[in-house]
Amino acid sequence: MKAIQYERFGGPEVLELAEIPVPEPTGAQARIAVRAAGVNPADFKRRKGLFGPVEFPAQAGFEVAGVVDAVGPESPWRVGDEVLGWSDSGGYAEFAVGTRLVAKPGQLSFPDAAAIPVAAGTAERGLRLLELKADETLLIHGASGAVGSMAAQLARAAGAIVIGTASAANQEVVAGLGATPTTYGDGVVDRVRALAPNGIDAVLDCAGHDFLDAAIALRGGTDRIVTFVDPAAAEKGVEFSSGGGASVLEAVERAAQLVASGAFHLPAPARLYPLSEAAEAQLESEIGHGLGKIVLTTG
Repeated sequence: MKAIQYERFGGPEVLELAEIPVPEPTGAQARIAVRAAGVNPADFKRRKGLFGPVEFPAQAGFEVAGVVDAVGPESPWRVGDEVLGWSDSGGYAEFAVGTRLVAKPGQLSFPDAAAIPVAAGTAERGLRLLELKADETLLIHGASGAVGSMAAQLARAAGAIVIGTASAANQEVVAGLGATPTTYGDGVVDRVRALAPNGIDAVLDCAGHDFLDAAIALRGGTDRIVTFVDPAAAEKGVEFSSGGGASVLEAVERAAQLVASGAFHLPAPARLYPLSEAAEAQLESEIGHGLGKIVLTTG
């Protein structure tokens, strides 16, 4: 099968389209004929060596959507099931094996499905850490992005009031999520206070760019602030979140159903690249501009 792998750490040029054996599922694994693979910041960070040592050659990617074509003896899936989730092998490939999977609704396209696992799982994890309650006011920094937009919709569905920061060009995107938009940058503290005269109950930082000082000012302290992206979190006494759990899979399944039904929506259509252009896709991900999930397609 064709897959993207790399033999050393470095820039996107280290990514190579290689011919490797098709993985065989064992235990509870299912093998997925990958139709779409999500491209995430974690992918280029791992490629650069920021997550520590890996065994080379290393396969790239982990977020997939596709069709089950083989199963291990303990797998709950059947051949022909359409799924989305995380691969145990590399995700930038024609085939992958995985156990952390949920059913893909039939109305959902494979590229849209591949845009959901990381966004929904990360957003749900942050909201649980914040212990957000109905009628509380949540500030989301970076609300027009994949994670921020999903967090805004999950929080609104739970009855919270949401204020979301985004660029001037993306204010309507944030409003379309059911949140009150404002721009980030100089003066953001004053703008948010004008929108929330009774204060901000919790802050979810999905964008970084030195936002934590503003978040602390708005909260009047460091409690109930969670960042997914700012490496300065520890020195500022703010919680940095990574990882997942069973509840994340439940959130991914629920989000997929809500997007398929039209109750939730993605901030923009997926930006599609063929598998052979994985380096270009990762470079666009690293630059960090543009709406819509970056997705690799295999066919």
